[in-house]
Amino acid sequence: MRKKVLVARRAPAAVIEKLSAQFDVDAVDGATVLTPAELRERLQGKDGVYITGTERITAELLDACPQLRAVCTMSVGYNHIDLAACTARRVLVTNTPDVLTETTADLGFALLMAAARRMSEGERMLRDGQWKSWAWDFLAGADVHGTTLGILGMGRIGQAIARRGRFGFGMRVVYHNRSRLPAQIETELAARFLSKDELLAVADHLVLVLPYSAESHHCMAAPELARMKPTATLVNIARGGIVDENALAAALREGRLAAAGLDVFEGEPQVNPALLTLPNVVLTPHIGSATMPTRLAMAGLAADNLVAALTGATPPTPLNPEVLPL
Repeated sequence: MRKKVLVARRAPAAVIEKLSAQFDVDAVDGATVLTPAELRERLQGKDGVYITGTERITAELLDACPQLRAVCTMSVGYNHIDLAACTARRVLVTNTPDVLTETTADLGFALLMAAARRMSEGERMLRDGQWKSWAWDFLAGADVHGTTLGILGMGRIGQAIARRGRFGFGMRVVYHNRSRLPAQIETELAARFLSKDELLAVADHLVLVLPYSAESHHCMAAPELARMKPTATLVNIARGGIVDENALAAALREGRLAAAGLDVFEGEPQVNPALLTLPNVVLTPHIGSATMPTRLAMAGLAADNLVAALTGATPPTPLNPEVLPL
């Protein structure tokens, strides 16, 4: 008997074709996110599920769907999945690392440039017909080349940001991470390890690329923002809950921080209203990986993981391989 899988969000046709060749596929045809109740109902009798970063897999959901054996997410982050609960129930979880590293780093650096050089502010002014004359300090922002780039979280994407800054813009690279990088990688990136407090104090531009967890929740709050230079730029391409958005809005509004670029938000897709009225923050709707080649690669990897998980093979990128074989 063919196994059954749910594709919980609209997916590329190639994904549906690949999965349909192996399984009976129940595919959601639309961009609307299933409610928890709808997801639980659609998962009844399913052996596997293909999800994105918006569907939450909880212990309660797993208990209501005892046949479920594999959860494959089309995302690198997996804080929407209770990994411990899945492991306890011998449900395999996979994600899609590596394939979006360079694309996400591109977007992070674009946000840094746009925020530091006040590009979004200038575009709004131009579109609104407010560009009337030139002045020596008109929309004068901050330099990027030759300045100090701080990176909080030095995994794959953090290192890709470091390469862009060091070799593309001649920036001094400093970083903080839970564990220090091997000396060889530090040398290759010309990156210097600092304590978090030291990093905040010296960075002209700070990029957040650390994973979200209970420990990192609001790890950039009022005390941390107060340690930064008032001329600094803050960029978040990690997860929204890492930044206390009310504290950030206050710092930007009061001139205690020069600018920010945000691709992620704590309550997304809702955005903190305090951020929406500020001219010195660039906002993008969680599009770090949003190029067609990268999104197709992510979708394909998630599908490959699901096929492997339910056919007795080893998935390419398991998060809890200790549950194998299923």
